[in-house]
Amino acid sequence: MTSDSKKIAKLLLSIGAMTFRFDPPYVYTTGLKSPIYLDNRLVMSYPKVRKQIVEAYIQTIKENIGLENVECISATATAAIPQGAWVADKLNLPMVFVRPSTKKYGKETKVEGIFEKKAKVLIIEDHISTAASVAGNAQAIRELGGIVKYCIATTTYETTKSKEILKENKINLLPLTTGKVVVETALKEGLITKKEKDSIDAWFQDPPSWAKKMGLE
Repeated sequence: MTSDSKKIAKLLLSIGAMTFRFDPPYVYTTGLKSPIYLDNRLVMSYPKVRKQIVEAYIQTIKENIGLENVECISATATAAIPQGAWVADKLNLPMVFVRPSTKKYGKETKVEGIFEKKAKVLIIEDHISTAASVAGNAQAIRELGGIVKYCIATTTYETTKSKEILKENKINLLPLTTGKVVVETALKEGLITKKEKDSIDAWFQDPPSWAKKMGLE
């Protein structure tokens, strides 16, 4: 863990962005059962935390991409729209957001907003689980002539699936912190026990079979 990633982890825990529930566990929309739930949307309700998160995004851009290599911000709808707007405003850059699917009414668009062809577009995400939404964002931008090489996300679960999708779509991910770092920090802060952390680690290793192994199915 780097000091920066631990700082972000502490900020997220301080506002309850990650919570824990083991029996019964959380159930995601996909039906997947999990002992953790991460909601980075809460960041927008805490101005002091929000400011530090935005500063971390900006610093990541400066250190790993270069301000000259970012000409537009593309946020993934809907959760990452606030983060995208904050970053775009801070850098005085145009912003667009990409819907999960094309609208069925009006102009029937998928990308909302305008950018110039061959513009260097940075994807902003709030959290990455499978990276399918990041890939969809990149594909939509590229189809309109934008150049996408990087994505910055507040958090990632570092799943095998996400790594495969990011590689296939030639997207370099730069997370501010990871799910594992947040969990490790939660243990150090006394928010979970060692036994609970071990259970969460087992989920990180194999999310689909975790519930069965824990006797929760």
